[in-house]
Amino acid sequence: MEQGTIIKVSGPLVVAEGMNEAKMYDVVRVSEKKLIGEVIELRGDQASIQVYEETGGLGPGEPVFSTGEPLSVELGPGLIRSIYDGIQRPLNVIWEQVGDYITRGVDVPALDREKKWAFQPSSLKVGDEVSPGDILGTVQETPTVVHKILVPPGLQGVVEEIKGGEWTVEETVARIKTASGVEEVNMLQRWPVRKERPYREKISPDVPLITGQRVVDAFFPVAKGGTACVPGPFGSGKTVLQHALAKWCDAEIIVYCGCGERGNEMTDVLMEFPELDDPRTGDKLINRTVMVANTSNMPVAAREASIYTAITIAEYFRDMGYSVALMADSTSRWAEAMREMSGRLEEMPGEEGYPAYLPTRAAQFYERAGRVKCLGSDSREGALSVIGAVSPPGGDLSDPVVQATLKVVQVFWSLEDWLAYERHFPAINWLSSYSLYIDNLEEYFRREVAEDWADMRKGALKILQQEAELKEIARLVGVDALSPQDRLTLDTAKSLREDFLHQNAFHEVDTYTSFAKQYRMLRAILLFHNQAQKAFQDGMEFKKLASLPVKEEIARMKYIPEDKIQTFDRLEEKIKTQMMDN
Repeated sequence: MEQGTIIKVSGPLVVAEGMNEAKMYDVVRVSEKKLIGEVIELRGDQASIQVYEETGGLGPGEPVFSTGEPLSVELGPGLIRSIYDGIQRPLNVIWEQVGDYITRGVDVPALDREKKWAFQPSSLKVGDEVSPGDILGTVQETPTVVHKILVPPGLQGVVEEIKGGEWTVEETVARIKTASGVEEVNMLQRWPVRKERPYREKISPDVPLITGQRVVDAFFPVAKGGTACVPGPFGSGKTVLQHALAKWCDAEIIVYCGCGERGNEMTDVLMEFPELDDPRTGDKLINRTVMVANTSNMPVAAREASIYTAITIAEYFRDMGYSVALMADSTSRWAEAMREMSGRLEEMPGEEGYPAYLPTRAAQFYERAGRVKCLGSDSREGALSVIGAVSPPGGDLSDPVVQATLKVVQVFWSLEDWLAYERHFPAINWLSSYSLYIDNLEEYFRREVAEDWADMRKGALKILQQEAELKEIARLVGVDALSPQDRLTLDTAKSLREDFLHQNAFHEVDTYTSFAKQYRMLRAILLFHNQAQKAFQDGMEFKKLASLPVKEEIARMKYIPEDKIQTFDRLEEKIKTQMMDN
């Protein structure tokens, strides 16, 4: 290993000289303690290194050792159920070795080298040609995840040997003869975190990522392989919303990245997921989850690496043909880590001190999402959906991180503190949020939900928009001065807000709503609205309309269990009957 010498230490930034052979983003070991760092700037023979561990006690004259390799993650069986720090060190293993706090210089492999996995070869035979992405075999990693062992990118040739049995991740499971010789393939791959994993082609995102959250699925859906941004001030429910999406979305693999958030929020996930029953499989949710935790009390530089670590792991499972959802909480902390390192490098600051390349880095991250045709001779498809929370100071949406994110994501869920103060959760503002996937998903909704779903969605949003306009008038002249039609609009909008959009993440029934139930709920509210308009034409007074007993049943329909959806037939019949009787 090439050796340099420290000449400057500034927090997580270390400058070393004598680094003539170093390259950008090479991993280095700093001092005799072998602290992990990464080269982020080169000037002559001087290298600026961001160190992913506490640098207290380091000084000039200490050695720096270059590995000549980029920051990479280990990919293979053992990822699921793991919790890693920002540079993929397994926190549970470190805790067993050194206790509650990570000791400096601790070096633990990301994947267990001793555990044996039952490798089941695919239908490939000796003499078969293979190319990158072909499936060599499978490992039943957890009860719900079949881990597919793929031919690594860049490897092409003829199978010389493939053997089933119980193997560790480093033992050879296949031998492939290539143009340059025989390559031994094991179940462990390494991949640079800043380099996108290859795929055959991107395809149109025309299938929704079903989340069970009504305001998301019905009004502002995100596609599988799509990108979404969740900005909001402190206390508006970003983390709870991301937890709910991680629990209930119909992705097959969840990668949860806690990037710079409070440690107790990550603890909630760690305590909750092993106990939660997975609605898709009936097994525990942790059995299809990977966690990356670099909380606010962990090294700041590692935050910058954590989302790249998480998305590389997510891409690996995407390449197997799985639908993967990555939750990043929060990209503001990632951007702040970049700002701190940029300041220490004395780079020219951009807006609010963030580096000028912030929009580029944000785009590079979100553009790694997508629905793709994977490498390999079969026709499997994979999808990687990315949902990033943003924490702008004071909820200011003009914050550079929010603006850089909005330029590249397709879905914007605007969380509002005033909705949170009114105890309306999820606190997503239905007037300022949007989804650019609506046109792509319209055919799916027409085919899988109902022919009139798109019209109902537009009708409901129109009523909510009219409510915002009427509230201004009502403040001036009073509600009683409005026409019965306008009062009905306000009443229906209130029902949409309280009976449909409001959702209790901690109620056993209300926490998740299928598309079938969402459709029936929305149809019931709009049926009441349409029937009331006809009743007004026949002379019904608004006061009598507001006191109909069926309104109480509409208010409680969110608590109807999924297996009793036929109850909505009776509810709709009551709406029609009570309107006619009055």
